[in-house]
Amino acid sequence: MSDVTIDDLPVRDELRGKSPYGAPQLDVPVRLNTNENPYPLPEPLVERIAERVREAARGLNRYPDRDAVELRTQLARYLTRTGGHEVTRAQVWAANGSNEIIQQLLQTFGGPGRTAIGFEPSYSMHALIARGTGTGWISGPRRDDFTIDADAAARAIAENRPNVVFLTTPNNPTGNAVPRETVLALYDAAQAAGPSIVVVDEAYVEFSHGDSLLPLLQGRPHLVISRTMSKAFGAAGLRLGYLAAAPAVVDAVQLVRLPYHLSAVTQATALAALEHTDTLLGYVEQLKAERDRLVAELRALGFEVTESDANFVQFGRFDDAHRAWRDILDRGVLVRDNGVPGWLRVTAGTPAENDAFLDAVRGLKKERNA
Repeated sequence: MSDVTIDDLPVRDELRGKSPYGAPQLDVPVRLNTNENPYPLPEPLVERIAERVREAARGLNRYPDRDAVELRTQLARYLTRTGGHEVTRAQVWAANGSNEIIQQLLQTFGGPGRTAIGFEPSYSMHALIARGTGTGWISGPRRDDFTIDADAAARAIAENRPNVVFLTTPNNPTGNAVPRETVLALYDAAQAAGPSIVVVDEAYVEFSHGDSLLPLLQGRPHLVISRTMSKAFGAAGLRLGYLAAAPAVVDAVQLVRLPYHLSAVTQATALAALEHTDTLLGYVEQLKAERDRLVAELRALGFEVTESDANFVQFGRFDDAHRAWRDILDRGVLVRDNGVPGWLRVTAGTPAENDAFLDAVRGLKKERNA
């Protein structure tokens, strides 16, 4: 067995001393730390997936459709039906999770000698994928309440002139949405400074109180809306992400995509899920109600809670967030210590899982007040 470590390998300098992205997967009764949809896929959908995969399996000796034409067509129909804006197949691209979408965008519009900006705390994979693609990362400002100050953000864009701007709405890990007016202001600032590609990450938009920003694509050729099937569709194990943008952006991204990057099985499974959107979005409504219950109950217990448009809730404040995380874990519930000082994050689970979490934090509160 070799005793060589990663430090002994000729890895790039910017990767030294870094840790891979991940969340602890501990064997506890209730896991509410990774923003997964807690509801298993309904049996009719499972059967339909089996049918489509069986059909695809007969042709696995051949490469899959490298352009995923049928899948992109159905994704465009879903976006048109639910997003308040007509989207065509030529405006849609799909990949292995929204993380690959982000990677492809940074490979296309970022890279060595170029920069990207995000407003942190936000989705940490934006910075990690930027580093992995050799793109310089700029951490933009947020207010103490985790909202974006449009004027301060516009100044940061003007001063740094990034090639890619990330806006996450609803924001992960804080849960709050970015107002439409702020997105418009920062898009205009990015075009004045760049022009730059502006990526609006809508991974959790189906859980939002408001509408998608898809209609903003009209007349804005440098705007990209990124989505995923991991959350609202309850298909985290599928690994299917997609974007909507001007057709020229889709053409550009295909310059860096790997050949046949989406397997025939992935495409078949995603197509089956898109046949059951009404059922799956019904689960979303249940989770939104549970999310709102968590917000109300946590506030009633005296916690500070960030406004949430996602399927998770950020709550605090703790003098020692990691200790609070451990105390909740000791009561059988795994939440996320997301690195925001003084705060923790809990995913909305089933009613029973949420009851277990609320019992745990009540016990924590009682112990602290004793």
